[in-house]
Amino acid sequence: QVQLVESGGGLVQAGGSLRLSCTASGLSFSRYAMGWFRQVPGKEREFVARISRIGSTTYYADSVKGRVSLSRDNAKNTIYLQMNSLKPEDTAVYQCAATPSIATTDAGEYDYWGQGTQVTVSS
Repeated sequence: QVQLVESGGGLVQAGGSLRLSCTASGLSFSRYAMGWFRQVPGKEREFVARISRIGSTTYYADSVKGRVSLSRDNAKNTIYLQMNSLKPEDTAVYQCAATPSIATTDAGEYDYWGQGTQVTVSS
């Protein structure tokens, strides 16, 4: 059974930082590209960042570019999303996802999803 478990969310003031983690089990982690998405109630899910299978390539949404950094540790089956200079508009539930395809911004290409971790940024 595949599981993706996110952690690291919380409440932070604007300008602060958080580091989200996503640990996978039940799959050959290094064979999956990984992504982060976020969603606010009543709005569509939004792509945040993605990383290739071996971590050689990353890609970020314009809304977070320059403020976040995505990395992975295949030995630990874990990806990390370092988020800096957080803004109130970053408030959302953040979900990680895994795809056996090449890394993509399309949520429909991801096969497995975590439950999400809440990030709240106060002004």
